[in-house]
Amino acid sequence: MASLAIIIPTLNEQTCLGETLATLQAARRRGHELIVVDGGSDDRTLSSCRGLVDQCLLSERGRAIQMNTGARATSADTLLFLHADTRPPQNIDRLIAKALAGQPGWGRFDIRLSGRQPLLRLVEGLMNARSRLSGIATGDQGLFVTRDWFERVGGYPVIALMEDIMLSKNLKRLARPHCLSARLVTSSRRWEQQGVIRTVIKMWWLRAAFYCGVPARYLARQYG
Repeated sequence: MASLAIIIPTLNEQTCLGETLATLQAARRRGHELIVVDGGSDDRTLSSCRGLVDQCLLSERGRAIQMNTGARATSADTLLFLHADTRPPQNIDRLIAKALAGQPGWGRFDIRLSGRQPLLRLVEGLMNARSRLSGIATGDQGLFVTRDWFERVGGYPVIALMEDIMLSKNLKRLARPHCLSARLVTSSRRWEQQGVIRTVIKMWWLRAAFYCGVPARYLARQYG
């Protein structure tokens, strides 16, 4: 049985998935499991998985649904949820094992945005600092959790957006996360396409609205 299962939800990620899967082959060779859960891609996402994953599952669309589907498909002791456009370090399995050291728990990594704009360095620094202070992780930070804790809180809540925030809040009731300084490189495409400052303001507004009780299904339409 693999001690770690890496679960990647996908939807039309042909441009970035292959590179992410290639980075994870070292962990796979060490006996860990790699699972892609696709929500109905109509590009070449599924063909990008060929020979690079242990399971390629089809699921109803929705990131929370897809990640819960992946979790149910494995008996691994620890689960790592990773975005398709996020490149992890090749020793990510060892970093997680060291953090948990045989004890139940959860955590996340610092991130680095892929773009070169100087303003992105400020954005990523603030994101990492906020997460350390709040004990809340977002999906692009590579959230990992032991299976017993994941099941104890009921997995990802099936909502259209902010499922990672809600899972973090539920896990935080058990303990604060391990905040690892090792960095994942996550795509800055949204910031670059929509503008860095505009995207930051939009993200702040979405999170504030969510905390004020605006339904996630409405916020998902605004997220785009």
